[in-house]
Order: sequence, then structure tokens, then C-alpha cells
Amino acid sequence: MAFPSDPAQLEAEKLLRELEIDSLPVDPFMIARRLDIELWPLPAMAGGASGMLLHINGMFGICYPTYVDNEGFKNFSVAHEIGHYRLPGHLDAIFDSTGQHVSHAGVQNGDHYEKEADQFAAALLMPTKLFMEAAQRAGDGLKAIETLSGICRTSLEATAIRFTGTSRDPAVIVLSHGQTIDYAFMSESFKEISGLDWISKGTPLPPESVTADFNSDQGNVENAGRAEGTSTLQDWFNGPYRQEIVEEVVGLGSYGKTLTVLTGMESPDELEDDGDSEEQWAPRFHR
Repeated sequence: MAFPSDPAQLEAEKLLRELEIDSLPVDPFMIARRLDIELWPLPAMAGGASGMLLHINGMFGICYPTYVDNEGFKNFSVAHEIGHYRLPGHLDAIFDSTGQHVSHAGVQNGDHYEKEADQFAAALLMPTKLFMEAAQRAGDGLKAIETLSGICRTSLEATAIRFTGTSRDPAVIVLSHGQTIDYAFMSESFKEISGLDWISKGTPLPPESVTADFNSDQGNVENAGRAEGTSTLQDWFNGPYRQEIVEEVVGLGSYGKTLTVLTGMESPDELEDDGDSEEQWAPRFHR
């Protein structure tokens, strides 16, 4: 299977070649310094900003967050601002009158420049070839995502998105809070399964899912608890398939969100309409 390359990914790969970086982990702080971009820690009272790109008197600087003690979050923030620096058209579009651009993590506002910078950051920190080679040795599902997160020094959320985007097997990751879905990412092979409704932002979690049960206790999320069990394709995506799938869940601590990984789906040509047969699931919690 060939994976599509977007312009932001191609630009990130071009930068890695220019700097002769061909191994993991990729250090965005080192890249910024090699591009003559100054780096400063962002004060904790900076209003939740996840990063800033500054352009003053012809010089560039990046401010990175300090209010979250998470190496992956800081790395992605710096890589995101490098994306603004390198991507065509960004420098002419993003700065305010003082030469500042402020980024905010988790803002799903559809802004073209922010989306491109996120795509650039993911491709810079998790280059497709190196990432897929590592993924082949990392195992399956949540275990693979956690292993790759450690190798790439990226957050679980960013790694999960990249994992799904490069997976050869049907896989879906879902971010949620409470009983509401924030977003979902699906692998290309999962999208080939016909007759399913894709998950939309703001829709409720399936009431029969492991995730809904897990999120009913906010302590599970804040304490980075875990749960695993099974649900069905029909629970999550409607359609005709009652095929049992693996559902793994982990709370993301102070972030207040939950990451769900759905795997174990059969390929589209192996699926059959299972009618209304009943399936059982049993969540198992780990602390």
C-alpha cells in the first residue's frame, strides 16, 4: 500500500535530508539551532499558548511551553513552529503587527496554516520510513503506540495519529472527554470498509463501549488509568457488521482526555454481514 504524501510532509522530509538526519529520535531543538532560530522557554502564565514564533528585526525565535512537563508536547510545539518557518506562504500570513504568532494546542478550528504546521511537525518528528520501520518491531495497538512514543520522544496523542496514518492494517484512534468524542483518525485500510458511518466530532461515545464506561469515572482519566476489552464495529460505526474488535483505553492525566485505540478488524474482503447476532464485551481496568 502506498501512503499519500502531503506538501507539508514533503517539506519536512526535505529539511531532514538537508540536515542529513536519518535516525530516531529527531531533535527539533537541535534543528532550530541549526536554522539559527533562537529558543526561549515560554512563561507558565502565557495563557495556555503551546508555542510562539517571533520575527523581530529579521531574526527568528521560538518560545516553547513550560506549563506541561511533557517532553513530547514540547518537541511537537517546537517542530510545529519550525513548520511555520519553513512552509511556503506561512511567514507572510501568520504574524501579527508585533511580529508574533501564537499557537494553541488542541484547537481544531480548521485553520489551513495550523493544520499544515501540525502535519509538518508529525512528519519531522516521525519520518514515514523510519517510523514504519520502527512500527514493524513495536507490536500492536496501544503497546505499539507507547513503544513508538518512547522511541520518537513524542506524545501519545501525536504518536497515535501518526501510527494510524501509516498503518497497513485497519485501525482507528479516538480522543474523547466525558461522554463526547473530540475527534477520530482512521487508517487508509479501515476507510476501505464499506457501509460504515465515520465518527464525527462532538458525537457521543457508544454507550456499550469500554471507553464510555471508563470515562464515567473522571478519576480514571486523571490517574492515567487503563482499560481494555472488546466492542463491535457496529457499536462504533453503525453498519451491518457485529464483528468483535479490540478496544484499548488510556487516560491522559492532567490533559483531561482519553485515548482509545481500536484494532483487530478484518480486512474489507473478509467481512460479512453478521446480522443482529449478540456480542459480549468485558472491560478490565489496570492502575
